[in-house]
Amino acid sequence: MIELLHKKSAEADRGGGKERIEAQHKSGKLTARERIDFLFDPGTFVEIDKFVTHRCSDFGMEKKKVLGDGVITGYGKIDGRTVFVFSQDFTSFGGSLGEAFAKKVCKIMDLAMKNGAPVIGLNDSGGARIQEGVQSLAGYADIFQRNVMSSGVIPQISVIMGPCAGGAVYSPALTDFILMVENTAHMFITGPDVIKAVTHEVVSKEDLGGAVAHNSKSGVSLLRAPDDKSALLKVRELLSFIPSNNLEDPPVVASKDDRERVDEKLNTLIPDSPNKPYDMKVLIKTTLDDGYFFEIGPDYAKNMLIGFGRYNGKTVGLVANQPNVLAGCLDISASLKGARFVRFCDAFNIPVVTFVDVPGFLPGTDQEYGGIIMHGAKLLYAFCEATIPKVTIITRKGYGGAYDVMSSKHVRGDINYAYPFAEIAVMGSEGAVNIIFRKEIADAKNPDAERVRLTEEYRSTFATPYKAAELGYIDEIIEPKDTRVKIIQALEMLKNKVDKNPPKKHGNIPL
Repeated sequence: MIELLHKKSAEADRGGGKERIEAQHKSGKLTARERIDFLFDPGTFVEIDKFVTHRCSDFGMEKKKVLGDGVITGYGKIDGRTVFVFSQDFTSFGGSLGEAFAKKVCKIMDLAMKNGAPVIGLNDSGGARIQEGVQSLAGYADIFQRNVMSSGVIPQISVIMGPCAGGAVYSPALTDFILMVENTAHMFITGPDVIKAVTHEVVSKEDLGGAVAHNSKSGVSLLRAPDDKSALLKVRELLSFIPSNNLEDPPVVASKDDRERVDEKLNTLIPDSPNKPYDMKVLIKTTLDDGYFFEIGPDYAKNMLIGFGRYNGKTVGLVANQPNVLAGCLDISASLKGARFVRFCDAFNIPVVTFVDVPGFLPGTDQEYGGIIMHGAKLLYAFCEATIPKVTIITRKGYGGAYDVMSSKHVRGDINYAYPFAEIAVMGSEGAVNIIFRKEIADAKNPDAERVRLTEEYRSTFATPYKAAELGYIDEIIEPKDTRVKIIQALEMLKNKVDKNPPKKHGNIPL
């Protein structure tokens, strides 16, 4: 009987067989088991349901059974922390999902919820197993339900490492982060052939649903990697910033970076002219431990920066306007990108540090017709709803409604700093003067000179941080060089912060 156990275990390890494993390697992909071995700490993976097979007897399927039924499930350790995983095996039935396959995945998701541990899905599947019909569809729906119930309770990460089409894309879409492997991963509701038949559009799989397309155009995925191993290493790194569940705090990493470190170059980073761009990433990286910023979505909505970093060894989420792109304006894509990230951080007890340099919302008919009012409100909703520690630094411009939205004091920002040259106003000085003093300028002997004089007068009186500081909307005006020190001080003060929202079933975020 022990020999039989070894024989069956070896059979399950082979998946779809030698030829299909070789084909997997030729396409530049690791096998489902190789991915798991690379992802987890050595020797820690424990497999569950290794001998499960389907029960379908239609279309001759009773003669086609593979142990494991196309998905490997289990748990192991990543940096010593328990993590659950399901890894779809493309060598077995093309990784297609049937009833037994879905039950294996659901069992793992249920165990993860009971134990408060993250779930990682390694997706490489041909979609629903057609031979099983509605049972396949039911299996997907069972998984979707668990995705939703797990949301905000345990982190869910999807890694797209092969095809992912039709209903199969909705489980990843319900998870917290989607990471795609370049060239081998594809996501779409309908493939190029169906699109050509219905709309007569001709498009390749890569252009339609490849990693570059989804990371730069749709925003469906905000992380990508060049190959399987790079993707799995990135998942390990992402996990190092986030807690195992919503009742825990993020991991703390011992930092050798001086908490009292100041950087004189920050005092001259921001140009004197309010119309000149600069790179907000430089400012962010200079303040973080060891200058390291784990950016999320670097290719999508580049006018909004989001990602993780550490201050004095403790994880924070970073949200920032990027003056280098669209002058840092908020638009539809930036609002969506920022809102989802803020809500993730709030769900998992990760403080948010916000760097503000925003001249307003991006104008234009495309934005208005696209629903910038509703989508911009999502970012506002996210900051208003968040009860985590929130520290805000206005580096230069904080104009109009965009100032309110970007974690201002008025939406429960806990500590709000401003640099001495920050401009906090309804709009830029020139625009305000043109409206307020329209008649005076028109009647002046030299309208241009009068406009310049009034603009400077307005800027010195209103477009400064001191008016806001007088009203208590800014807690402290700081030198840029002291940014790191001030953020660490604020976060330490806020470490025991408790804030609550009114009891309710849930809010109605403007979807």
